[in-house]
Amino acid sequence: MNVWGILTSLAGGLGLFLLGMTMMTDGLRLAAGPALERILSWSSRTRWHALGSGVLVTALVQSSSAVTVAAIGFVNAGLLGLAPALWVLFGANVGTTMTGWIVALVGLKFKIEALALPLIGLGVGMRLTGQNRRHGPVGSALAGFGLLFLGLSVLQSAFADVAGQITLPQGEGAWTVVALVGVGSLMTVLMQSSSASMAIALTAAQSGLLTPQDAAAVVIGANVGTTVTALLATIGATPNARRAAAAHVIFNVLTGAVALALLPWLIDALATARQWMGLQHDPAARLALFHTVFNLLGVALMWPLATPLTHWLQQRFRAREEDEAQPQYLDANILQVPSLAVEALSREVARIGHVAVRMARGALAGARSDVLSRDQLIVSRLGDAAQTFTDRMGRSAMTQSASEHLAQVLRVQRYYETAAEQAHLAAQLQSPGAGEAAAAPQHALFVQRTDALLALCDPLPSPPDPVAVEAAESSMEAAYDPLKVALLAAGASGALRLVAMEEALRRYSALRRAAQQAAKAVHRNPVPPAVAPAP
Repeated sequence: MNVWGILTSLAGGLGLFLLGMTMMTDGLRLAAGPALERILSWSSRTRWHALGSGVLVTALVQSSSAVTVAAIGFVNAGLLGLAPALWVLFGANVGTTMTGWIVALVGLKFKIEALALPLIGLGVGMRLTGQNRRHGPVGSALAGFGLLFLGLSVLQSAFADVAGQITLPQGEGAWTVVALVGVGSLMTVLMQSSSASMAIALTAAQSGLLTPQDAAAVVIGANVGTTVTALLATIGATPNARRAAAAHVIFNVLTGAVALALLPWLIDALATARQWMGLQHDPAARLALFHTVFNLLGVALMWPLATPLTHWLQQRFRAREEDEAQPQYLDANILQVPSLAVEALSREVARIGHVAVRMARGALAGARSDVLSRDQLIVSRLGDAAQTFTDRMGRSAMTQSASEHLAQVLRVQRYYETAAEQAHLAAQLQSPGAGEAAAAPQHALFVQRTDALLALCDPLPSPPDPVAVEAAESSMEAAYDPLKVALLAAGASGALRLVAMEEALRRYSALRRAAQQAAKAVHRNPVPPAVAPAP
């Protein structure tokens, strides 16, 4: 085969592999969407649970990059604490070794077309007949699995042809090893898939294009290259998400450095282990075993370091937490899992509610309009961010329960925004005090009961109690009517100028409506506290 034919085969095989990997990952992620929240809840218990979750989910979706980005998104959305997230990320590195075993034991051992083509046909059939149903995403995953194997077959053929024509850097020297690590990292950065880099390294080793040690250096580089994906996921993210990404970088770089330092001994030890277990000489399987061993070694290294690393990271990336107008939970990385995206949105709406209730209580206490304007700006910016996030949400793959939950969250958001608008209006209508003086007893009772209601409506730090809110709302209504009657009587008798009476009535009406809207938010859809789990 000529050089042009070899290059096109390599490019086509790699394209099929990446397309298959994308389809498989997206399909499995959508099919498992409702279960991911349960897995996250389970993973928060202990570091063993979190580590196991990372391994399991990555082995299922066959993409450590997807799981890494998702875990950072979950931290950003307040659905996962920092400490368990670190172990999910470490587990993802171990779980991604499953790709190497699939390539080594299945993809390079059998006539792939016999398996790939039926999978593609079955998957496409399920996808076409399962739109808006669970087996549609499963079909996408099966078709992607078939395309992945088909791409692997093309790569294998291309490397068999190129083995005698191209010489890659080989040898025992340190610079050669470093160059191959750089090649692995660069391939992963360019393709955004360590699995694709692994497949190339395994097929090159199996075809004799690379020695096991040189292929192992490429594998180490591929592991380090995945950190770029994690760093890209933190652009505009919360401090906790950036801490999680930093931990991922530290883990991969430390593990890669240790594996690189021990590379000759690890290769020899694995060769001895292969002979001791009576396994055939197989470069691809040997590399897959190397990949698994050095990631497990990384987990062992991080076990005693995780707690001090978490404490150290918690002292970093603090600046954005001080900006209350910045969303804390709306992360683009979880938009592809609608059920989790809606949960993140509900947590951000709780922050909007907290500011709105604070505004209403401030207006009730007589705060100036310019003081409340700052909080009104916070509500406005958070509302705009929530709207943008909702617009980007993939509703086509949303389950009915997630769709209903989204409708509730959007309605609650509107209640809180209206409460903030009414509080701001009340502050603008604030009079010098003539209205309060003309109906002092009624004013004091209304203020006391409305403030008590608003305090109960605050969604942070814990969910409001609808029963207590209902009782407090009735108490406020009972105080509002006498206040209104007293103001009208004062205006009719001349004790209060009609202009002042009208302004006072409008102000109390705005305060009442603000409290009513906050109470409606509690009655229609109690919003969970927007507090990330404790590390």
